[in-house]
Amino acid sequence: MAEFIDEYLTISKPSEGFFKDRGSKFLAFAYPVSTEEEIKQHQEQLRSDYHDARHHCFAYMLGKDKNVFRANDDGEPSSTAGKPILGQINSFELTNILIVVIRYFGGTKLGVSGLINAYKTAAEESLKNAKIIKRTLHDIYELKFEYPVMNDVMKIMKEEQIEHIDQNFELSCSITLSLRKADIDKVLSKFDRIKDLKIDYIETR
Repeated sequence: MAEFIDEYLTISKPSEGFFKDRGSKFLAFAYPVSTEEEIKQHQEQLRSDYHDARHHCFAYMLGKDKNVFRANDDGEPSSTAGKPILGQINSFELTNILIVVIRYFGGTKLGVSGLINAYKTAAEESLKNAKIIKRTLHDIYELKFEYPVMNDVMKIMKEEQIEHIDQNFELSCSITLSLRKADIDKVLSKFDRIKDLKIDYIETR
């Protein structure tokens, strides 16, 4: 059976790149992101900060399988901006990332090949300046149980060195856990042996 891969590459924190050609300036901003909502927030902030720029072109990639992605030329000739930016994300083998390249027009047209080169290089510079890190996918679960089985739950958590995000030990108990994707079957099968323990999947991060 093929080994399940639950790792992906992304950047550790926002980074920037810059490229200039015949008076046009290309400012690139790369952000680690995990949702389309985050992407929207970064784009709105940049549009506010650089409201006088002519083009805000971007590309993003989300998910370990890289199946959510988009490239946008924002008024530049088709495929001269978004695609070259996305090409750099692919070439660095990254995901969960947004790159926005903002152009200030310098008065001289660069032509199709000039634009492709400019957007590609600006995006590449932002990634060269970034710290690329390996992350692992985790599923978040909530365990609900009664007080008498608390010791059994805690024993498994200690054995498996499970990180808990939240806990509530009042009349009924609940613990929110972060489980690495690759370990899920093994860990959940242990929890399944505890009588009256309810396990709810929350989300993947």
